[in-house]
Amino acid sequence: MTIRENLARLRQRIETAAAKAGRHADEITLIGVSKTHPSEAIREAYEAGLRHFGENRVQEWEAKRPRLDDLHGAAWQLVGHLQSNKAGKAARLFHSVDSVDDWELAQRLHRACEGKAAGETLRVLVEVHLGGEETKTGVAEEGLQELAEKILALERLQFRGLMCIPPYQENAEQVRPYFARLRALRDRLESSLGWKLPTLSMGMSHDFEAAIAEGATEVRVGTALFGNRAPVKETEKGAKENTEAA
Repeated sequence: MTIRENLARLRQRIETAAAKAGRHADEITLIGVSKTHPSEAIREAYEAGLRHFGENRVQEWEAKRPRLDDLHGAAWQLVGHLQSNKAGKAARLFHSVDSVDDWELAQRLHRACEGKAAGETLRVLVEVHLGGEETKTGVAEEGLQELAEKILALERLQFRGLMCIPPYQENAEQVRPYFARLRALRDRLESSLGWKLPTLSMGMSHDFEAAIAEGATEVRVGTALFGNRAPVKETEKGAKENTEAA
């Protein structure tokens, strides 16, 4: 199927999942995660009506973006793990960094925004590590409150919510408890901070319907939109940043 056809099917699935949960489909933003897919695929999705795109690696997006600068109204979001030494580039290349997981990274992103126009901010989400897997990144639950309080004091960062990548389960219903836990963490944070956090970024190609049932406001879909990923070239493997989301 074409990307346009895949997008139409995804929107229908989102609408169905939202209705089942007593929600409206327009409450949920679909993010097309295009890692390893060429800029032409992103353009095809844009022409089909998609406006939110996620990339996993700063380096990969840096190579693609010059060919897509004419896509007005598109939002570019970093959804993969960000190393602190790439914070400066990320702040320039993306509209949002959805995987902030420690204080040093938040500070570097804040400093990197000094050159932005007055009043212009960088949207950030805090990634929470829920599954205990060594291969995944994110702030531990017990460290979330402190990190959130510190980020809230950085005026150039617009702290909007939480993100998670739970352990993979063949049965998506088995992932729902992780999504429910992220929502509960968000609700407690809103209460303790006195600050609205409207964004819950959770759910990928195989489990986004379960995430919608638990309150997801953004779902990150790669394979179900763009198809199977091309193999990563050997020259790129050394530059890969750890956690990948789609």
